This record gives sequence, C-alpha cells and structure tokens, in this order.
Amino acid sequence: MDYKKAAYYTLGCKLNFSETSTLAQQLAAHGIEQAKRGEQADLVLINTCSVTSLADQKCRQAIRRYIKMHPGATVVVTGCYAQLKPGDVCHIDGVDLVLGANEKMHLMDYLADLPEGKAEAHTTKSNLITSFDYSCSRGDRTRYFLKVQDGCDYFCTYCTIPYARGRSRNGEIGRLVDMARAVAAEGGKEIVITGVNVGDFGKTTGETFLDLIRALDEVEGIERYRISSIEPDLLTPQMIDFVASSRRFMPHFHLPLQAGSDEVLRLMHRRYDTALFAGRVHYIKEVMPHAFIGVDVIAGARGETDPLFDKSYDFIAGLDVSQLHVFPYSERPGTAALRIEGAVAPATKHSRCAKLQELSDSKLLDFYSKHVGTTARVLLEHSKTPGVLHGFTENYIKTEVDTSAPLDNTVVNVRLGALDAGTRMLKAAIIDGQ
Repeated sequence: MDYKKAAYYTLGCKLNFSETSTLAQQLAAHGIEQAKRGEQADLVLINTCSVTSLADQKCRQAIRRYIKMHPGATVVVTGCYAQLKPGDVCHIDGVDLVLGANEKMHLMDYLADLPEGKAEAHTTKSNLITSFDYSCSRGDRTRYFLKVQDGCDYFCTYCTIPYARGRSRNGEIGRLVDMARAVAAEGGKEIVITGVNVGDFGKTTGETFLDLIRALDEVEGIERYRISSIEPDLLTPQMIDFVASSRRFMPHFHLPLQAGSDEVLRLMHRRYDTALFAGRVHYIKEVMPHAFIGVDVIAGARGETDPLFDKSYDFIAGLDVSQLHVFPYSERPGTAALRIEGAVAPATKHSRCAKLQELSDSKLLDFYSKHVGTTARVLLEHSKTPGVLHGFTENYIKTEVDTSAPLDNTVVNVRLGALDAGTRMLKAAIIDGQ
C-alpha cells in the first residue's frame, strides 16, 4: 500500500514519546507526512503503555477510537502493551500489525510485507530482546528527548517493565554525544535524558552514567540537560556533586521512592532502604538547596497495612522534596507481587492516594513560595493563549510570562511573582530589557 499520511498516538512515558517521534521521522523519510488535525490518515501508529491495568484499558480505548477516526487505515500497535499482550491486541477488530520491543524500529520492513485482511503480531521474548534503538527527538515544545538506555534488570515484584522492554542495555557515549551536537546544530536548547533505568547505563558498553553526563556537558550549544528519572541507589554522591558544579545539568532530580517504609520496600524488592533515600535527598539539598526533587510513590501495594502506610506518609512528609507523583498499586499478571498477602481494598488505595496528593500539593506550594520575588532563568515556549509564553526555571518551576515578543525557545531572565492558583504557575516578568 502506498501510504501518504500517518496519525500517531502515544501513551505512557517520555521514552515512548521519544520513540514515536523517531518512528515518525522514519516514515517522513519515506514521504509519509503526519496527518493534521481533522485529516484522514491511511496509516495509524499507536505506541502503548502497560504500567498499570488502567493503562491497558486506556490503550484499548485509544486503539478503538483511532480505528473509528481513520476508517480504512492500516493500524499498527507497538509499545509495552503490544509486547506483553500481542494476542489481545490482534483480536481488536481493525488492528493490522502488532510490533514488539525488538521489532518496532523496523516498521517499514513489516509494512512492506503486510498481508491484507489478517492481523499479524511480531514479538520477541523479553530475555531475547537485545537491540538498542537510538532515538533523539523533539517534543511538542522546546525540549528534545535523548534515549540513552533501555530495559531493566531490577525485577521489582510489582513491575512488568523487564518483560515489556527486556534487560538493561544502552547506547555508546560517542554516538550519544554526536546526537546531542546535532540537537545543538538544529537550535535545540534543552535535552531530557531518558531511559527505563538510566543510572544503569554502561551495562553493554563498559561505560558509566557519570562518564556519559560528563561527556554531554561538554557539548557546546546545549544550555540545559535534565535527567528524567534515576534510581536512588544508582544516584551516587559523585553524580550529585557533578550536577552541582555542571555548566549545563539542571538542579532537578526525579527519584522513584515507591514506599516510605522499609518493610514494603523489601516486599517490592527495591534495592535501597529509607535511610539511603533520605541520605540522597539530604545530600542534594546540602549542595543544591534550590534543587527541585520529584518523587514517585505507589499507594496501597500488597502488604502495606494501615500502620505501614502511616509510617510511609510520615517519612515522606519529613523529606525536603518538591512534589510527589502518586500512583495506586495495580495488580499486574505474572508479577511476583501477586504472591504477597495483604491485598489493599480499592477504596483504601483511593483514600491513601488522596492523602498523598494533598501532601504533594502542600510541598509544591511551599517550594514555589520560597522563590517568589527572586530572579531566575527561564526557557520560554509557546502556549495556547495568545500573548502568553510558558517556561521552566532551571529548578523546574513552571512560569507564565505575558509577552507577545517572538521568544519561543529563548532563555530569558525573569523575576518570579505570585502563584496563579488556576494554572499552578508562577507569574513572571522579563527583566534586563528582554
């Protein structure tokens, strides 16, 4: 089939968005344009997530919705849900092709051999997934996403990612640095370093994550790097010191905690305890008092009794962190967590999530309030509101600037003002004559 226009839909993590963009670039190289809003596509690509049962449900809904939106189009489904449940995806009426983790970057080859009238699935068992697909792509705004690592060797009891993405593997520093230089040549200012377990970088090349960030820091033209997420046991004091002294790495960390009690962390098979986590947070704040620290938390995991949740809440409340990303525990088929006793009722999970979200809101407001009246550097980006630009400070405070000047993808100095309760941003005014 001679494809002209493709529609894309991505669910899940930043890594998925990066890979979708790379696939779109591949198709564009073959003359297949991205369909604009309202246009009919003859090829649909849906990149899925499977981190929770709700994510699975959203994937199925999205697949059916896009089949209805683009009748007659060839529908391709890839991503973690496609890798884990290829048979379920194939049985959705209207799906033509399902590609797993090892196959997705060979999309054009599979399209060339696709028979009509029958859904095909191509996947590789997780323990045989070995390929690393380089990906550096621009998001919808000003940031680029550089994939440096894929897969995970941790096998936490609640998680399906090692089965969906395979074992830990990574790209080579030299090639990744070249990709960062290409971003700078395009005028890119900010790169987010993405992966499944980025701190594990080097398993396949004999390098280290510290080696990588040191090399990337030397790339002229890139003004900002952010590390998307890093395991606390892999974030060493040396890495923290490097970010503190770096020219380009921002004082912004995202650390998955998951539970604030040692008992639940052991049930999860996490590779640290609360003492190590608290130590990492304390050291970040010691050398970078203004740093933004986001934290992932799972509420209602199996074995998390009421007293253990209270213990977890108190631990998190005492941490000097900026924001929580709260998730209810989700039962995942095939995971070791299903053998743990003490399932938590859905209503209890919901109430625990609500309590943690309130704590997160309070911490974020406190963090923002400390910066009102200070000056900061903001990378501006377009917004949907005429005469308004949005942007983030170096330490990840979201700001809103009233200006009609063409300053998209420009770093400016601003004075931070009051919090806008509706947008949850700080109002900011450009200074220094900009």
